[in-house]
Amino acid sequence: MSEAVREAPKKERPEFRNIHVTELSNYRMPLAAIVSILHRISGVGMFVLLPFVLYLLQNSLRSEISFAYYEGFVTYPLVKVIILGLSWSFLHHMCAGIRHLVMDLHIGLDKHSARKSSATVLVISLVLTALIALKLFGVF
Repeated sequence: MSEAVREAPKKERPEFRNIHVTELSNYRMPLAAIVSILHRISGVGMFVLLPFVLYLLQNSLRSEISFAYYEGFVTYPLVKVIILGLSWSFLHHMCAGIRHLVMDLHIGLDKHSARKSSATVLVISLVLTALIALKLFGVF
């Protein structure tokens, strides 16, 4: 081997590390990643609260008295906020699921389309949740 090849300076290679939990606030995720994370969070939330919702449904269907009891229970503001959270969870999970099904058909995979569909999912789920909130809190 010649001297020039042996003496060639080696380029510094960049160091790629996994992101630590403390560095998450410095990392700017794209909108599609945020929608994907919210999709997972909403799915977990619905799964965890499903037994509670089914328990309330079962007890409300037992008799007219139990239905009247749970009808009064739903009038509390904290319960309304929990129902609103469950509504957002369902609506966001449904909209993001439809987005993922469309992406499974290889539609909208480029950067611009993914960002646009992510924004659409957020807007639709928040608008529908706002409509439910208006109905739930007695505006119409």
